[in-house]
Formats: sequence, C-alpha cells, structure tokens
Amino acid sequence: MPRSKKFRRARLIVLVLVVLLVAAVGGGGYWAVSAVRASFPDVDGSVTVAGMSAPVDVKRDANGIPQLYADTPEDLFRAQGYVQAQDRFWEMDVRRHVTSGRLSEMFGSSQVETDTFLRTMGWRQVAQQEYDTQLSADTKKYLKAYSDGVNAWLAQHPGGQSASLEYALLGTVNSGYKPEAWDPVDSVAWLKAMAWNLSGNMQEEIDRSLLSQDFAPEQIAQLYPAYPYDRNGTIVKTGTVGTDGTYKPADGSAAPTGAAQGRAASNALFTDISAKMAALPQLLGPQGQGIGSNSWVVSGDHTTTGKPLLANDPHLGPGLPSVWYQMGLHCRTVSAGCAFDTSGFTFAGMPGVVIGHNQKVSWGFTNLGADVTDLYLEKVTGPDTYLVDGQNVKFQTRKETIKVAGGADRTITVRSTDRGPLISDQSSEQQTVGKYAPAGNAAPDRAQGYGVALQWTALTPGKTMDAVFKLDRAANWTDFRSAAADFAVPAQNLIYADTSNNIGYQAPGMIPQRTKGDGSYPAPGWDSSYGWKKDFVPFNSLPYSFNPKNGYIVTANQAVVDPTYPYLLTKDWEYGTRAKEITDLIDGKLKNGGKISPDDMQSMQLDNTNVMAQTLVPLLLKVQINDPYVREAQDLLKDWNYHQDAYSAAAAYYNGVWRQLLTLAFGQKFPADLRAKGDCLLVRQKSNNTLPDDAIGGAAHPVTECGTRDAHFAQPDGGDRWTEVVRQLLGNPKSTWWDYIDSNHVQQHGLNNLLAEAMKDARQDLTAQMGKDISTWNWGRLHSLTLKEQTLGTDDSSIASGLVHKLLNRGPYQLSGGSAAVNASGWNAAAGYQVDWIPSMRMVVDLSDFNASRWINVGGASGHAFHANYNDQTALWAKGELLPWAWSADAVEKATKHKLVLSAQ
Repeated sequence: MPRSKKFRRARLIVLVLVVLLVAAVGGGGYWAVSAVRASFPDVDGSVTVAGMSAPVDVKRDANGIPQLYADTPEDLFRAQGYVQAQDRFWEMDVRRHVTSGRLSEMFGSSQVETDTFLRTMGWRQVAQQEYDTQLSADTKKYLKAYSDGVNAWLAQHPGGQSASLEYALLGTVNSGYKPEAWDPVDSVAWLKAMAWNLSGNMQEEIDRSLLSQDFAPEQIAQLYPAYPYDRNGTIVKTGTVGTDGTYKPADGSAAPTGAAQGRAASNALFTDISAKMAALPQLLGPQGQGIGSNSWVVSGDHTTTGKPLLANDPHLGPGLPSVWYQMGLHCRTVSAGCAFDTSGFTFAGMPGVVIGHNQKVSWGFTNLGADVTDLYLEKVTGPDTYLVDGQNVKFQTRKETIKVAGGADRTITVRSTDRGPLISDQSSEQQTVGKYAPAGNAAPDRAQGYGVALQWTALTPGKTMDAVFKLDRAANWTDFRSAAADFAVPAQNLIYADTSNNIGYQAPGMIPQRTKGDGSYPAPGWDSSYGWKKDFVPFNSLPYSFNPKNGYIVTANQAVVDPTYPYLLTKDWEYGTRAKEITDLIDGKLKNGGKISPDDMQSMQLDNTNVMAQTLVPLLLKVQINDPYVREAQDLLKDWNYHQDAYSAAAAYYNGVWRQLLTLAFGQKFPADLRAKGDCLLVRQKSNNTLPDDAIGGAAHPVTECGTRDAHFAQPDGGDRWTEVVRQLLGNPKSTWWDYIDSNHVQQHGLNNLLAEAMKDARQDLTAQMGKDISTWNWGRLHSLTLKEQTLGTDDSSIASGLVHKLLNRGPYQLSGGSAAVNASGWNAAAGYQVDWIPSMRMVVDLSDFNASRWINVGGASGHAFHANYNDQTALWAKGELLPWAWSADAVEKATKHKLVLSAQ
C-alpha cells in the first residue's frame, strides 16, 4: 500500500538523523558519540535487580561474552534475562512481535501481510498451550525468573529510552510505541520460529507441485533422485524395531539401561494432533533443502587427548545481530538445589543453553530433516464448507485483529480444516500449488483450483523447553536420552559425549505416522483415508547409537537410516556429500592407528573441497574449446586441487560454470514460479513440457517470462540435491535435460555441447563481474558475505532505508567454501554467488579439558550497533579461527575484563 506523506517525511527525518549521527561520530562529535554510547549496557560496578535473593556476578571477557554465577537457579535465570536484555532487548522485542504476529504494531501497515501469515499459523496460541498444559513446574519457574530479569531491566529503561539506537529510529515514525513487559510465553514461542525454519520437506513438496504444471512425474522424479545409500551411507547402521517397539542398534552400540529406556518411552506419545502453517520472515535463514549443519564426535580411543572431541557448526542464514548468543550459566555450588553449570550457545529471549557442555557432558545439533509437514488439497464448496468423503464439512473459523501503527485495525478470518489452516487463503504461492498440484482422476472438479491446508507437528503442544533445561543438567547418557524424549520440535540429530569416554547419537522429535501416502506431494483432503495416525513414532522406536565400534559418529543431514527401518522419517534427505567428506577425513586421520587432535577437528570444519568438481572437471577438460578467450578460462581447471579457497581463480571459474550448467539444463525449463525474481527468459508460451524444436522465435511469438520467487528460494539452487541430479544424469549424455537454448536463441542438444556453452557463458559472466584479466579473478570476490541488520526489516517494508542499512550492516567478507562443502558458505546458483547461509557458529569441545575447548560466533555478543562487541568475532570467523572457551571458575576469572554485580534490593 502507498505510504502516507507523514510517513515519508518521518522517514526522511530518520535518514537525516542517522547521517548526522554517523558524520558526527566520524568527526568525534560529542553529541553523536554520547547518543550512541547511551544505549550501551553498564558492564562494571553494581546494579540493583528486583527479585534477586542474593548477588549474581556477571563476568565478561574481552569479547563481551558473559559468564553468570549465582546461588539459586531462579537468580541465575533472572540474571540471564537481565543480561540478555542489556545486550539484545531490541532484537528480543522484534522477535516476539514476529512470533505473535504483531509486527504491524511496531512498523505499521507494511507488515500487515506478514502478520496475517503469522496469525493464521497461531504460534503464540500454541506456545501458550505448551506453557499452560505441557511444561514442568521447574521449567515454568525458570521461565518466570527469566521474564522477571528482563522486566527488571525494562523498568530501568522505560519505553526503550536509552535502550538502543533502533528505538530512537522507531520513535521518529511511531512515537507512541512502548515495549510491554516480557512474558514467559514470549520465550516459548521462539521455539516455533526454530521449528518453522527446520521443518523438513515442505518446500520440496511445494516445488514438486509447481513443477507439475510443466513436467511429467517421471521427469520430476529425476530432479529428486533417491538417496545414494551405498555411496554416502547413513548416520547409524540401521537396526531393528522389536515386537515391543524398542529400537535395537546394529552398529555394536551398547544398549541403554532399562531406567533410561523406560523413562524416555513414557514421554514419547503425543495426542490431539493439529497443525497450522503460513509463510513468515526467515528468522534463521532460508527454509528447505540445502540448509543443514555439521556435527561429529570422536571417541577418546581415537583422539590425542584420550577423551572424546565434539564439533558442531549449524548452518543458518547470516545477519546482525548474530542469531546465537554465547554465555555461561553457573551455580556457585552445584547441588541438587542448584544443578546448573553449563556454557554454550543460546538465543536472545530464551533461557538456558541450547548447544554446549556442562561439567559432565557435551552435545550438539544438526537438522534431522524429518518430514513433519503435509499439504492437503481441499475442495472448497462454499465460504464455510469443504468436501470430505462426499460430504460438506464446516470450516473451523476464528477472527484475528491486527493492530496497525498509524493506521486502522485489520481483521482477518482464519479458516481451518481438521488437519490444519487453509493457508491458500493467505498465500498466493499456495493458491498456485492448489491450481497445479496433481490430484488424480478421482478428484472432484478443480474449478479455479483447490484450497491448500497444512498439517504440522510444531503446532501440537510439546515439551521442548523442558528438554533444554534437562540437557543443561544432564550428567550421563541416561539423562541425555530423557532430555531427548522431550525434544518435540524441531526434530534434530543430537550427538553426545561425556567425560567418562562415552559417545552417542539420538534421533528425537514428533514424527508423524501416515495412514496413506508418503508426503512427497499434496494429499487429497477430500479423502479421509489420507492423514496422520493419532500417535507419533514412539521415542523408544527412534534410532540411536551408543559407543559404536568404529569410534565416531558423523551427522551432516544425511540419511539417518536406510529404507529397511520400519518407519518413514522422510524421503527428502540431504544427499550426504558433506557427511561422506567428513567421514573420509576422519578415516584418513585414523588410518594406520592415527589419532585425531583438537586442531584436526577445527581444520575439518574448514574443509572446502568441492566433491562434485572431482567428477565434473575431467569432463570439462575433455571438451574441445576453439575460442582462445574461453580456453584461457578452461585452462584454470588444469591442476586445480578442487579446494574452494577465497583466493582461487579456478574455484571462481568452476562455480561460474556450475551455475551456467544448471541454468541451461534446468533453469531454462522451469516455470516462473520457481525462478528468481529478475530472471527473465525469452520463451514460447508453453502448452506442455516440450521445448521448441528450433529457434525460439519462428511463427509463435516469443514472450518474456520473468521469475517470481524470492532469490533465497529459487531453483535450481545448486545445493547437494543438484549435485546428485547432475551426477546421475551425466551417465546419460543424450538425456533431454541436456537440451538447451543457446545465446542465439537456437535449441541445441547433448551434454558436450551444453558443457561448452556453460564454459563460454561463465567466461562472459565472470569477465563482466571481475574483468578480462583472469589473473585478477578469485572466488572470494564473487562469493562474499554481507552481514545485514535484520530487525529493521527490508528497505521497502520498514523504517530503515538503504542508507540506514548500510550504516548498520557489516561487510562484505570474501569467503572460502561452498554450498555442498563441509565449510558450508552456501549460495543460491539461481540467484547469484553471494553467500546466503553460513556456519552460524563453530565449536570444538575437548572432553579431557573443557578449558581447552574453542568457539566462535559469526557476529558478536552485543546487539548494539557501533558497540565494540557488535561484530568483533566476524573477521576471526571468516578466517576459520576459534576463540579460547574459558570454563572453570579460575579460567573465567583470568579472562574477565568487566565485572558487574546484580544485587538484591
């Protein structure tokens, strides 16, 4: 909607203020410096915090990472809330407005559409249900203490005054906004954002449906090939599920004790399945295939330290402030009454530590990728009804009122089926899915397209918040599995190590059992035989491994088990390239009795080998290139070691060729719904999936067709699935996928011709971007990362202009790595070379000496722009370096640069 003159005038004021501010800062202006510094937290001295029963020490190192010491768990989490609010309250405030669908209250009418999606999904309502009916009394007590700490800080900074630069900016366009008190449910609701971004194959289900408008099922199957079990393996050797429902490992794992198994099983069954879904801002990065993580753990039998080593680097979208927040939570005396002594990574706005270690165990996460979302085509028969088994059934409806800063309230109606909300009411893409998705001959009349409903596990109330606190207190494998049993969403691969030299793996999560179908395509909602069973896969039936004979466990989003496992976890695994590379690196170190050191773990995280290039480059070098201009670039690939170093010209050219190959073979043929905005092609209007036989001009008038999809989600993205697609098609040089339209708009055929065209197009593309002189080329110039301030929104939908963002963003940084590399600095080949997902943090935990552990964040501890700790870790992260991770009280004290005491009233 067009903005008012008042808004545009206010926005201009924002620009003027910021320009003056930064200009004055650059010139040492006293007003500007004091205005910015006024928002920085006090990190030395003493401050009174309401509710404290005794003083809490907050010790910060040179990077601003806080370590908290308290006498009771309530004081500990109260202090955590206070300290996180000091550093990140603006970020916390924006996040809770996202998860509750209330962004319009802060930013005005530009956010109404986003809020509509969020309200349709109803995260906040489900989080409230979890808090009211699922969580333990201790968890509620800790959440309440955390909220009290946040609110104690907010009481000292009423209305956000002097709280952050962003509140000053917001005040120029929304002067009436005042932050409200923090509520425990605000923290619980953040788990829904995690679940959304890590929710499995929903994007693949959507894409397959959209591809159906142009391609036959067998063609689509070629674009989603079977997982290469023989080549890339699985996380665990697939065991069996006994008649009692208990999973039995097949890899030499020791069985858990009866106590652990029984306690875990009691929490494994969940009922009253309902799910809601809608699109929303990608708070953790682009959703779908390609987004993953690495983790692995090596037994002390194979390490130089004699105890396990554990590494983890979750792959998420980049941004500022950093999605992770590093901190330590320590009871001064660890006892049954105060059992927390843990350090690691968490999220601002959520108590506890999500990934890290305590005094006994360490744990890490990667995305399991379980299929926990299903689309249903619904035949809508009227405003209030839809069809099921030939009968009209009434929608469940509710009204949601969206308050809009500077504008009138908006009221929406959410219609839900028994399976979930009708997301096509709110999403144009979902309406397209309903228009084109295959439905079968027995389907009712499509008319203008079906409605689309979605069922999703994340909106069944669960106990994941209980699991976080249990992990923080876990002392052994039994405790760890008990915590995993409560980890409902998002379903993750959990790895484990302890100081007694045990290692392990557990698959947790709510994973549906389908009555019919496999979730690959939308199911017919009018047929009640499709759906989910009452119970999820029982926890004691889920795969695990404990002290496997090979002495290590690797999880990198590959298949957990092979198809002999009796339950369907998903058919859309990541394809295992990173997992196989990590496994090969470990095996190489262990060959002939070798041992793995902490330095080895760190160097493995930085491995940037392009595995697909090992197959493709020899084929590229065999292609006869007559043009010396192109042959000069082709020669870069000779003697290349396949490492995607930032300074490598060969890596730059190879990835340019890879991008052009994907465009020619697939992107040219894809519907606009899958291609990136701005990707425009001259095409004939298509009535089927047959490409033109000759020139694209001719008798039929060509039309320009431009992509419509956000670049983050465009296809072909070039990720691990596409390496497998191309790998399999290379065996058929005459496949019709190798047909393409050349630069003269003439159709060509055959693999060799396409490879030659890709090399020519890549030479032209890289010349346009980096110049004719190939000696100046390098991968990092193309493959750069800019950390963008996320909480103020985009230039076209927020209070922030491009200039404001440039002042708050950091970068660009030239990066090594690539999408399917272990050093997974991902980029979307359909959109460009810029990095759009990254190892969001890295850690290497040494179970022989926690003080020898190492960690790094992509940004910094502070959410305050221009603060010294805003992005002070970024340059180190970009170079692959890790910071020392102080753990013991003595080590923390030695590293302390600032000490703040939170005193009782």
